[in-house]
Amino acid sequence: MTRLDMHDSAIECLNEGCGEPVILLHSSGCSGAQWRSLAGRLDGRYRVIAPDLYGYGATPSWPGRGAFYLGHEAEVVHALLDRLDRPAHLVGHSYGGAVALKVAGARDKDLLSLTLIEPAAFHLLRNGDETDSLALFEIGAVAEVVNQALACGDYARGYERFVDFWGGAGAWAAIPKAKRDALAPSLAKVALDFFATFNEPTRLDEVRAVGVPTLLVKGTCSPLPAQRISDLLSRTLPEANLEMVAGAGHMLPLTHRDEVNNLIVSHLEANPQPSGRSSWADSKYLRQAAAMPRP
Repeated sequence: MTRLDMHDSAIECLNEGCGEPVILLHSSGCSGAQWRSLAGRLDGRYRVIAPDLYGYGATPSWPGRGAFYLGHEAEVVHALLDRLDRPAHLVGHSYGGAVALKVAGARDKDLLSLTLIEPAAFHLLRNGDETDSLALFEIGAVAEVVNQALACGDYARGYERFVDFWGGAGAWAAIPKAKRDALAPSLAKVALDFFATFNEPTRLDEVRAVGVPTLLVKGTCSPLPAQRISDLLSRTLPEANLEMVAGAGHMLPLTHRDEVNNLIVSHLEANPQPSGRSSWADSKYLRQAAAMPRP
């Protein structure tokens, strides 16, 4: 693991391999370990960097005060890009996809490619049509249960509603009790993730400026909010390609990992680092890469 110092916090990152950098952003309730299978596929060809986002895995809670927004989480990715000092591929799932889209809106010139797997960019549903409103109502009801459960300390109930919405009825109960007990305290960060994704000011028309080759992936059995956001982005992002995974739900990077990994690898291979980098830039990258701690 690599530690990235951020303000008053230390972000823990999986950091493996060498080659073109690939930054992987996990979903709410997970950690960088979500990407172990994909990291294995990329080993030997790419440098994989998978941070534990605030409040998950080995990274402590966000240390700031006041409201928490996507921009605060995006600072982690900005710091990684600055430290790499070369373009990178960026992959995000669910909440991680919303963060990735936020980063791409500010730094698409620093990205080789973008992969969004059912990004939880709920803010894009605002001011839309009847279907958008219905999708926003559905996910808003889940967020309300999470907030109520957090307020009264019933973390298990809040997590059950959250997990069952995305994974289907009984998904929470199917998780071993020890893991459920370990997950429950992170409900506070799940609530922050909801707040950030609902209150992000970026609207759909603004993402038209993201000029980076983008792979969108969705499951055919996912809930309406995830389906709708993926469809909207596929029609809005100028360089987007939408792929559907038959029979998959929202947690498809885990439940259908081989199919999803194949799509991601193909997208990375289709968008390599252009030739012609200066020897100065190459040597600068190599020096910084050598100085960045390895696992």
